[in-house]
Amino acid sequence: MTQGDPTDNALATIASILDAPEARREPEKAVAAEQRPAVPPPIPTSPPPIEAHGYAKHGPGPMAAIRFKWTVRLENGDYYVDETIGENSPPIVTGPMSREAAIRMVDDRESDARRRFELFKSEMTGRTAAAHLARQDSGEA
Repeated sequence: MTQGDPTDNALATIASILDAPEARREPEKAVAAEQRPAVPPPIPTSPPPIEAHGYAKHGPGPMAAIRFKWTVRLENGDYYVDETIGENSPPIVTGPMSREAAIRMVDDRESDARRRFELFKSEMTGRTAAAHLARQDSGEA
């Protein structure tokens, strides 16, 4: 290395930062501690209840034409769940039920559909990989 090599200056700077005594770092921590508010943060309250009427979830999938949708609706004081496939299918209606049961049903159906979709996707990926390996073993590209 030469006398004016910028690498020497960079290495010296890094070394000085890494070798800095702890005493220089403690005042920064003390200043940060002084800036903290003396009042504890507010205790979180429970979230407001979910508005059931209009509560909806969509199932997974790449195509809207075959995607499931579950929607809660309120009719005459009772809750119903409309389940549709795609945009224009007539709903399959389940109900009457309580507000909590309708929300739970939508959540359960969506969760089950997502689990099944992920299982199907992993099976297809595994089959594709196995077929690719079989083609490689047989000398196909």
